[in-house]
Amino acid sequence: VEEFDAMTPDMVLLDIMLPVMDGWAVCAHIREKGATPIIMLTAKSDVDDRITGLEMGADDYVAKPVQPRVLLARIRALLRRTDKTPEDEVAQRIEFDDLVIDNGGRSVTLNGELVDFTSAEYDLLWLLASNAGRILSREDIFERLRGIEYDGQDRSIDVRISRIRPKIGDDPENPKRIKTVRSKGYLFVKETGGM
Repeated sequence: VEEFDAMTPDMVLLDIMLPVMDGWAVCAHIREKGATPIIMLTAKSDVDDRITGLEMGADDYVAKPVQPRVLLARIRALLRRTDKTPEDEVAQRIEFDDLVIDNGGRSVTLNGELVDFTSAEYDLLWLLASNAGRILSREDIFERLRGIEYDGQDRSIDVRISRIRPKIGDDPENPKRIKTVRSKGYLFVKETGGM
């Protein structure tokens, strides 16, 4: 934690099993400080552990043992998504009624209030919103956000969608903005009918 605070790294590769303070606590500390990308790397491969990691704000969760090339690809994909190169800094802004997504500043406002998003949540929201009116499959989302194929098992996209919906004023029980299209994927609706 002290090294993180002193260094402000571009990304954190974090194990859960640490000697003094566990990875969950370190993840929570990092999230309090901002949106630094976090990959949890751990021997705990249980689905509940994965969901906990993502809900605590991790951007990705990799179970050990992992092939070095796979880990490197995931690190590169995460850094690519969060890297602000000069062409990325050109302000891109999408507005849907009371929801404003500004890709230049990577910020989201709802009814004029700034809404807090993890890096992974923001990337997913931007991908869906910038493709409003078009259904994106889990395969599409996985490949565009992570640069790897969807394995058919990973539920991280679903977890992120469930966390994004209330943040953008969408009713989780009856969503109007981000619709789940059965057997197809997710659809960001352009017009929400006076939401």
